[in-house]
Amino acid sequence: MARVIHIFRQPDRFVAGTVGQPGDRTFYLQASEHARTISVTLEKQQMAVLAERIGSLLEEVHRRFGADLPDEVPDDQVDSDPLEIPLEEEFRVGTMGLGWDSESRAVVIELLAVTEGEVDESVVLDDTEEGPDAVRVFLTPTRARAFAERADRVVRAGRKPCPLCAEPLDPDGHVCPRQNGYRRAEESD
Repeated sequence: MARVIHIFRQPDRFVAGTVGQPGDRTFYLQASEHARTISVTLEKQQMAVLAERIGSLLEEVHRRFGADLPDEVPDDQVDSDPLEIPLEEEFRVGTMGLGWDSESRAVVIELLAVTEGEVDESVVLDDTEEGPDAVRVFLTPTRARAFAERADRVVRAGRKPCPLCAEPLDPDGHVCPRQNGYRRAEESD
């Protein structure tokens, strides 16, 4: 079957979001353009890495190509609306690609579906007919920064870390390895 590449050259929206309670969340990236919306799922760590790498890419693009980057995202570019529903997962993300399109002066994000074997790197950010399905999104530097900031907020909105071991704290308690498996009791006066 032929590879399907969903391309969003001027998306109305490209956002990160979750469904579920902290500790049991499903992470989504959602792209919308006109009446078309595509949602893909990914791991929390993938979302964190994507947000971090976009920041690094923007710094490099500014340094090498002189692209304009705002210090702060303008209020009209901040998207705090929830994901569009119904949420229908197109695929689970396996490989991600990130690049700069100097012709359109846009950050290019490509999300490739999980595959059984290894993905040939030549299919990332390429229109070849062989390879996993993909979502390719083009974002201005300002919109890319806004996306990265939202993705970072989504990742950090989960469970708070334990002050001793940094593992996530569950609402019903936490057995801390730094306390030899004991729960720390509140001190009484």
